[in-house]
Amino acid sequence: MKKINNRRYLTWLVLAPVLLIMLFSSCKKAESNIQVVSDDKTKPGPITNVKVENLNGSARLTYTLPDSKNLLYVLARYNINDTKSRETKASYYTDTIVVDGFARAKDYTVTLYAVSRANIMSDPVTVTVSPLTPNYLLVNTNFAITPDFGGANFFGLNPNKVPIAVHIITYNDAIKGYDDIEPKYLSTDTVNISVDGYAATPRKFGVYTTDRFGNISDTVFTTLTPLFAIELDKTKFATYHLGTDSPIGYGWEFRYFFDGNLGDPGWHTLSAPLKIGTFSLGVRAKISSLKLYNRLPDIYGYQNSRMFTIWGSDVDAPGDYPAWPAGITPVGTVLGDWVNMGNFVYPNPPSGLPANQANASDIQFGADGVSFKMPITAPAVRFIRFQCTQTWAGLDYVHAKEITLFGDPSQ
Repeated sequence: MKKINNRRYLTWLVLAPVLLIMLFSSCKKAESNIQVVSDDKTKPGPITNVKVENLNGSARLTYTLPDSKNLLYVLARYNINDTKSRETKASYYTDTIVVDGFARAKDYTVTLYAVSRANIMSDPVTVTVSPLTPNYLLVNTNFAITPDFGGANFFGLNPNKVPIAVHIITYNDAIKGYDDIEPKYLSTDTVNISVDGYAATPRKFGVYTTDRFGNISDTVFTTLTPLFAIELDKTKFATYHLGTDSPIGYGWEFRYFFDGNLGDPGWHTLSAPLKIGTFSLGVRAKISSLKLYNRLPDIYGYQNSRMFTIWGSDVDAPGDYPAWPAGITPVGTVLGDWVNMGNFVYPNPPSGLPANQANASDIQFGADGVSFKMPITAPAVRFIRFQCTQTWAGLDYVHAKEITLFGDPSQ
């Protein structure tokens, strides 16, 4: 046991209380220097020289601050529509304030105040702003609504990447009214939403957008016929071996990847530069989507697919491409008889947990099969190559349990 220096120990016992008192005293003194509230009831002067820059659904105001010693912030008050008002504050450290949330492109009055630390307001200064078309309206008025497999696709641009919600409704004959589909919340520059599950008969769809200020656009309606799509018949699938296909390991042949059985065995390769397998659909079909079943229990780990590419060919007997790339290629890339139909990324656990901490619900999500939508521009094909370009644990070999394809086999 280490021997304690008694003299040093006793010195510390004597000095410790003194040091603590000094520490608390210094903290208290520092706190007293911060005066958020003031007893100075002097009315601050108004802001001056206000300039307006109109933006989409908002305006940026610049100004000159009053020469007031106890100024704390600038306050803007304004209505954003016929029923709702907003307040925006800007620190005295800046000469700019942004007023936003306006529902339409028209004139609005903004009232500005300088506010002191004693909460005394200056005389008001009013300015008129004329915001440009709000972003949520820009998106909604420019939707391209087109038929999709089993439903409809809603495509639009959100160039300013503002947070919006896209609400899609569809007419339900049974209730003589509209069903609300779960809204999609996004802040990307592109809106690309598909809804499915509907028969290939004429159906009325509508779409409207909302923003974070509670503004609601008009609803845009259209009637269209969803494209026909069913699960493709796996009994017609057959292995179509090419020279660049991965060598098989442990008897888990590639044919088990589409045998309709979610149990063992599945597909398992040996270590090789390419993780790829090829099969025939037995029909010519336009693929709408696919469902991938990773191997249990480590759905988000081991050598399960994390990134993969679907290649297709419409040639009667497609040949191999000897210089097949091991990595990701752009969609639309053509290699001999094959075209890249889509690159896909397996989602992270829905719970938000890291892959190695996936909970029971995350595992069940993967066990039920994860769906991936094929780009509608993908051509009708007779043959498929499944290429894994990244696994959860690297890329030495790959294994998987099952793949299911959906689409229109009448092409």
